[in-house]
Amino acid sequence: MNNICSKVIKFLPIEIRRNISTSQTKCKIEHEHPFNRTGRILGNDMKTVKSWFSGKKPNYKGHDGFPSHCDVCIIGGGAIGSSIAFWLKRRAKHGVSVVVVEKDCTYKEASTVLSVGGIRQQFSLAESISMSLFGAEFLRNIKKYCNDDSIDVSYTPNGYLSLASSLGVEQLKENYKLGIELGAKHLLLTRRQLKEKFPWLNVDNIELGCYGLENEGWFDPWALLYGLKKSSLNHGAEYVTGEAVDFEFKAMPDMMTDGVEPGTYEHLDRLIVKLPNGELKPIKFALCVIAAGAHSGKIAQKARIGVGKGLLSIPLPIEPRKRYVYCFECKDGPGLNTPLTIDPTGTYFRKEGLGGCYISGKSPCDGEEEPSCDNLEVDHSYFENVIWPNIAHRVPAFEALKYRSSWAGFYEYNYFDQNGVVGPHPYYTNLYIASGFSGHGIQHSPAVGRAVAEMILDGRFETVDLTRLGFDRLVVGKGLYEAEIV
Repeated sequence: MNNICSKVIKFLPIEIRRNISTSQTKCKIEHEHPFNRTGRILGNDMKTVKSWFSGKKPNYKGHDGFPSHCDVCIIGGGAIGSSIAFWLKRRAKHGVSVVVVEKDCTYKEASTVLSVGGIRQQFSLAESISMSLFGAEFLRNIKKYCNDDSIDVSYTPNGYLSLASSLGVEQLKENYKLGIELGAKHLLLTRRQLKEKFPWLNVDNIELGCYGLENEGWFDPWALLYGLKKSSLNHGAEYVTGEAVDFEFKAMPDMMTDGVEPGTYEHLDRLIVKLPNGELKPIKFALCVIAAGAHSGKIAQKARIGVGKGLLSIPLPIEPRKRYVYCFECKDGPGLNTPLTIDPTGTYFRKEGLGGCYISGKSPCDGEEEPSCDNLEVDHSYFENVIWPNIAHRVPAFEALKYRSSWAGFYEYNYFDQNGVVGPHPYYTNLYIASGFSGHGIQHSPAVGRAVAEMILDGRFETVDLTRLGFDRLVVGKGLYEAEIV
């Protein structure tokens, strides 16, 4: 029996092979006779193997329908968390049980649905450009990826236009060169060329512009989330409405880890979920992924990250930062071919719809006060005092704009280097992180989900190498800075 089981199990995904004898077992029976325990474990393993080959979904639920255990537990059901679930189930199907824990399945305050849904290739890091290139390809072919013709993300191809003063010319040129090397289609425009192509643009103090020709534009973030989640559910992923409030740990006295006193290592074992009715329920997992967006830093603290000793003293530096988006009308404003324009001040604007409507926003610069994250109320004076003067200077027609509405959302802000953290945690052998993209997570979510699935199933990045985005850079204190944060 043992030899047969081993031969069959070797064909399963790497993490299922690693955890098959523990994650499927309901609990450890104290003082169980070794022969009985061996028989029980082999019996469970063979049931799992049989389910895997037959295509039937194993039953991991308790008597009340709550999933008591799983192979992979994903904390956060937004775009990135749902993308991870999508790619895991798309590849492994019933070979991997996936549970996604999302505290608010209405997503009314989720960063995903409150974003402006833009995608661009104009970044300063190869990883960002490569992820966006795949993101654009995914959006164009999402019906095929999800095998669902009903999904429509309303992808609107349109270029981004990054403007640089004399201070930013060299950085813009470097970004352009890197993008071209990686396959992006950009065009550098001088001040004169900018004025010829975009006559509505005031080019005073502008030295150079970079205009995207392909694979840029905007889309419906809610539709992307819907497509990823729907496909994940269709492939057998389970979504639990509840808040991740704590972890339970398991002593691993035989585990030897650098910097950890022998015999003291503890493994993440179960996630405690608070249901809407206040009840606390545990989920036992083989692997856990923190993809909780702006709240990932607090979730990590529940795993002692940032509050422990040694490697656990280093926090996951992700927190919410509130950002405003303002909508306005301008009868004589730029036309349908208006790119999403990024001013040297960091203020952006773009066309919204077929009428004379636009949206605009801006992240605070260094030294400017960050708005409170206690709520999602909008500071209307920020538009009047900061946004409007900037865009009216760049587009004189905006002097006569009419303010319409606004909304606010949270960036999952990485205050260490404003870049995503992707990959395994260096202390815990069964914890992965995928968060902290500081405003560009929505466009990178298809690539990040695929990358994390590769790490779990293959043990390494197979498509886009995101090694430099790992937690290790936090350990050594070496930031990976993206110069094109908007």
